[in-house]
Amino acid sequence: MTSTVSDLIAALDAAYPRELAESWDAVGLVCGDPGEEVERVLVCVDPVRDTVDEALELGAGLIVAHHPLLLRGVHGVGADTTKGGLVHRMIRAGVALFCAHTNADSADPGVSDALAHALGLTVQRPLAPHPDGNGRTGLGRIGELPSTEPFGDVVERAARALPGTRPGVLGAG
Repeated sequence: MTSTVSDLIAALDAAYPRELAESWDAVGLVCGDPGEEVERVLVCVDPVRDTVDEALELGAGLIVAHHPLLLRGVHGVGADTTKGGLVHRMIRAGVALFCAHTNADSADPGVSDALAHALGLTVQRPLAPHPDGNGRTGLGRIGELPSTEPFGDVVERAARALPGTRPGVLGAG
């Protein structure tokens, strides 16, 4: 079964309502034709050259990115700029880009819940509840470990649970 960009956006909006996004955030469809059919979707953290390359190699019709490509005011998307070049490549290839950032962080369940789960935490409540008042949505999560651990063990737990990065997981405090 083939879906359209619009169908997929409706599903993403249902899971990560845009009203949960912070006022400064840029979420939603960045480029692409809502009526275009999509057979493959690439999900990534950042819409950068490597992820666009991967989407094109896989024949993805939609990239769903966590971090926005165009967060600050944009006055142009010239193909001779880094971000503009990505927009032009995606449009020429018929690849849509959709970003779900702080709305995905705040959703219930959302990115914050997935991170808490990966760390082995039992979620108690959001760190910064959303003003909607339901007590389940909002940025961050306050959670409980299964048992008391030294701080260094918590940092090691995070390093094991999360994908490797440079310089890795660091702890301070």
